[in-house]
Amino acid sequence: MTETETPGGRGPRVFAPDDPNIVSDIAHPTDEELSAIGEPSPAAKARGASVGGLFVSAVTALVGLSLAVSFASFVSAALAREDWIGWTATSLVIVAAGSGLVIVGRELIGLLRLRRLARLKRDADAALRTKDTALERKTVAALSATFRGRRDLAWNLARLRDHAGDVRDPGDLLRLADREVLAPLDASARRLVLKSAKRVSVVTAMSPMVWVAMGYVMVENLRLLRGLATLYGGRPGGLGALRLARMVLTHLVATGGVAMTDDLLGQFLGQDLLRRLSRRLGEGVFNGALTARIGTAAIEVTRPIPFLDTEPIRVRDLLPELLRRGAAKD
Repeated sequence: MTETETPGGRGPRVFAPDDPNIVSDIAHPTDEELSAIGEPSPAAKARGASVGGLFVSAVTALVGLSLAVSFASFVSAALAREDWIGWTATSLVIVAAGSGLVIVGRELIGLLRLRRLARLKRDADAALRTKDTALERKTVAALSATFRGRRDLAWNLARLRDHAGDVRDPGDLLRLADREVLAPLDASARRLVLKSAKRVSVVTAMSPMVWVAMGYVMVENLRLLRGLATLYGGRPGGLGALRLARMVLTHLVATGGVAMTDDLLGQFLGQDLLRRLSRRLGEGVFNGALTARIGTAAIEVTRPIPFLDTEPIRVRDLLPELLRRGAAKD
């Protein structure tokens, strides 16, 4: 370092750039600040994502609009013709409109029937809770009207009418309807659930692809729900089946039924049975047990009156048959 004196006692000085004694007034950015400078802000990211989503939405809307306009132009041009193309287009439009109205009507009727079953169950619970004999007789009369025209229940409804006049105590009329009318339906519902659970178990165990098995399980469960609702007087359509599925899932979540099925199946399969069953067969039995649990929950949801004198259908009563079938196939 060299120094040249000036009249004021200080002069220019020469120093090294890395001298630790040098103090600078310029604030250097930290590593965090440098990394933040190179990255866009969350607001900028959000604006970029929203603009991209807006672009995709606009393009999709344009494609859909063009397809709709093309279809409308084609139909209009076909209907305006006076030859066989015009007459064919007119006939197809009439058929499509008529079938669409029929589908909408069936869906509405199915939803109303499901609502009627739910109302019957609420009235039955209220009659039992308050011991209201007038409401009880009204509920049983509505139940008989629901099953009127069912040839398989004609004899049961006749017995209910013959013995209804002998009932005096509150709650006995509902118990009579439970024994005479709903007990045979419960036996049929049990067979439906067991058959569906067995089909799910077999298909899951034999399916080479998991997606095929999952699709079949979904379709089979929806078919089971519709079958049970039809058995108890509901007869829902597509939207009714979806609404029923939501009601069943809500019931399962409220009662903890899925966890109970898992624990119960573990008790059965944990006792040396998994060592004898193959992995795929064990998955099939498990899926069958879940289908059986969904079926029993659907019975509780769609049954017009609660279980009184008859025993409710439980998964533990269906699992031994599924396990015996799985052991026999092994």
